[in-house]
Amino acid sequence: MKTCHRFATIKAGFERDASILSAHAERHQGSAPAKTSAKNAVTVKRNMARALNTHLDRCRECG
Repeated sequence: MKTCHRFATIKAGFERDASILSAHAERHQGSAPAKTSAKNAVTVKRNMARALNTHLDRCRECG
C-alpha cells in the first residue's frame, strides 16, 4: 500500500512518543511513574491506530 508523506509524519510522531514512554517504563520498573508511562504508551499506540485509520479514510493519496 502506498501512503503519502503526511501518513509517515503522523506515524513517526506517535512512534517516537510511544518509544519514549516505553523506555521510561523500562528504566524505572516497579515505580508508579513507570506504570503510568507503560499505560500511556499503550494509549498512544491505540491513538496512533485511530489517527492513521482516520487519515486513510480521508486522504485522497492514501485511500
